[in-house]
Amino acid sequence: MSSETPFAFDVQPSEDGDSTVLVVTLSDGAPRRYRIGGREQHHYADFYAELARDFGTRLPRHFDGVPDGRREPPWRPLIRENLSPRILCGYGDPAVLKTDEGYYLVATSNDAPDAFPILRSDDLEGWAPVGFVFPQGETPVWAASGVQVGDFWAPEMARVGDEYWLTYTARGTDNVLSIGLARSDRPAGPWVDNGRPLLGGGVIDAHIFIDADGCPILFWKEDTNGLWPRPLAGLLRDHPDLIERLFSTEQDRRTAAFAAAIKPWADGRRPMERFFLMQPLIRAALASWPKVQHVLRESGLADTILKAMRTPVYAQPLAMDGKSLVGVRTEVLANDLEWEGHLIEGPWVTRQNERYWLFYAGNDFTTPSYGIGVAVADHPLGPYRKRAEPLLQSTESWVAPGHASVAPGVNGNPQLFFHAFFPGRGGYNEFRALLTVGLRFGEDDVTLVP
Repeated sequence: MSSETPFAFDVQPSEDGDSTVLVVTLSDGAPRRYRIGGREQHHYADFYAELARDFGTRLPRHFDGVPDGRREPPWRPLIRENLSPRILCGYGDPAVLKTDEGYYLVATSNDAPDAFPILRSDDLEGWAPVGFVFPQGETPVWAASGVQVGDFWAPEMARVGDEYWLTYTARGTDNVLSIGLARSDRPAGPWVDNGRPLLGGGVIDAHIFIDADGCPILFWKEDTNGLWPRPLAGLLRDHPDLIERLFSTEQDRRTAAFAAAIKPWADGRRPMERFFLMQPLIRAALASWPKVQHVLRESGLADTILKAMRTPVYAQPLAMDGKSLVGVRTEVLANDLEWEGHLIEGPWVTRQNERYWLFYAGNDFTTPSYGIGVAVADHPLGPYRKRAEPLLQSTESWVAPGHASVAPGVNGNPQLFFHAFFPGRGGYNEFRALLTVGLRFGEDDVTLVP
């Protein structure tokens, strides 16, 4: 980087077995040597803790506590530990379905050898693992699999006619996130995949909504939030004068300058490692989100980056054979509230009181800013009107509630099911607990009940 910024880092990486050695120098200071001991999130978090100590940059994640006066909500934890040694990181993105055979839960498995744990309960209190959608060695032919290779996210079951359909996200052998669909006669499986993606091109978080007419509608999110951090780092590398304009604090300017310096090396890492490397830059940008967007827009240099900072949720009718989309694609929601930051995701639609309620998650899932919002419409395709503030936010007891599903409780009343981290935790492959809370729907808003 040029001398136009007072925080010009030089980074020299080298590989040493499974580790990476980084020699980091700031401006004319003395070089410092760091070792990243592996390729998982905690290895990068340890490195950034040392970098923050030495150079005053941001940490990838940090919990400052909840605002004074925020009351503990009536959430109830249902599963607080892994119930099988083959379930490695808990119950992220939990989808709960009530069936004639009881309640079924499917959840994200990330890069675990067994994809998508399935659990069953009679009463929502006791849960028992009953298998996996794709056990090790049985993943679809189009999907990449294996530790530090696969990415299996956000599965969800729906009853469609006489079958159960399961939508999910996987990273294809082309290294791009796509949405797949599998089917079974029973919610416990076995599941037979379509054999090819239902939808590709960088998409995630599929949800099937079945309206009163029995026709399925697919909702999903464009995964553009993964496309802007490294291009932003590249822009700052080419135009270091933007750093001072974008970021107000010395800490964030140093963070941005380091991201610009590490960007060429980050480009060659696997997708999740790129995310780990850009996490401090993401946090710095989110801390001044309206200003960052305004300055980028004024610069005239960042049209592609600004487009990627918008994450639309789309909906489109699904063919009755579950193998293609039909009709017209509709954008139903996008991130346009300040609390949502650079993304919304995890759509789930339920019909209550003759209206359509779309629950969604917003902001960065690895941080306490993540939460659950809700919007309401008179038609499943909208237009939707959002609640101005999140319905669920981090508390002293649980951090980053997100990616909800809705099912009738044992008393028949609607309940929200969602994941959250234990305090002080958060991130990729960290344990996420399953929680629930009751819902009461009014005409224009929804409230939480014990």
